[in-house]
Amino acid sequence: MRPRSTARRALAAALALALLAFPALYGCAPQQQETAREDAVLLGFSQLGWESAWRIGNSLDIQEAAERAGVQLMFDNAQQKQENQIKAIRSFIAYQVDVIAFAPIVEHGWDTVLQEAKDAGIPVLLTDRLIVTDDPSLYVGYVGADFLEEGRKAGRFLIEKADREGLTDLKIVELSGTLSSSPMQQRGEGFRAVIEGDERFEIIETMSGDFLRSKGKECMESMLERHEKIDVLYSHNDAMTLGAIEAIEEAGLVPGEDIIIITVDGEQAAIDLLQEGKINCVVECTPMLGDIIMELAKKLAAGEEIPRVTNPEERAFTEFDEDLMDIPPRGY
Repeated sequence: MRPRSTARRALAAALALALLAFPALYGCAPQQQETAREDAVLLGFSQLGWESAWRIGNSLDIQEAAERAGVQLMFDNAQQKQENQIKAIRSFIAYQVDVIAFAPIVEHGWDTVLQEAKDAGIPVLLTDRLIVTDDPSLYVGYVGADFLEEGRKAGRFLIEKADREGLTDLKIVELSGTLSSSPMQQRGEGFRAVIEGDERFEIIETMSGDFLRSKGKECMESMLERHEKIDVLYSHNDAMTLGAIEAIEEAGLVPGEDIIIITVDGEQAAIDLLQEGKINCVVECTPMLGDIIMELAKKLAAGEEIPRVTNPEERAFTEFDEDLMDIPPRGY
């Protein structure tokens, strides 16, 4: 771990006091825990936004895990803007944090700022989403879901559903996430890899709902107007799914029956609707990554190597599960 200067500690303390005095600024400047040991690991974390219950749960889990681990946390909410994340990363570099972690809103456009972090000797950990770069050494590891596998799980459920019920000629609409984000790219790719070549399935339209409930509803309303027959909705996250279900019900259709619904994330609201029969499959993407991030941050600050990829254990919940009513509370 690099030695800490008294000046840096004074600056960090001043920042924390300023943020406590002006809570309205929490979304546009790094938020730091009030107290920390002098020798604590200092982690700068840039969250991409607060667009869903999943993201809020992820943020809270990271903050609580930092407290449990004795890690001093500088936390920033980028409010869905890449430029805000770049500013946050540069502020972390200026404060000479030990480790930087962030959930990139899109895949491209990070090389310059990550090179700055590398030149400053600060390791960077990606969480929840991946980036595209010609220099993989700009980040040391990734913590989060296997998005390709999530898409494959969605595809495998649809095949099982069709096999069990003898379904054919299924017209599929897809609500994708934020364009150019890794979950959007890979959840779509994994789904297509499984159903490709099966003549029972046809994806008739894909629209980006940007992982937002309001846009999910708008997109679903639009697709229902354009297509006479929609048999399946594959949605890249629960927030969009919840909005889409509103549109489906307002159109006089029964979600889960008239339209098969497959969603990704595993928020409590989605599990509740699965138990009610309004959703057919929920592919889990856990936001509870905090303890893993803190463990890896400590190792990085101590100069240790970490795995290039760390995936949490995740499952798919489906209408065919015998223990469907026994799923414990999700916490997000």
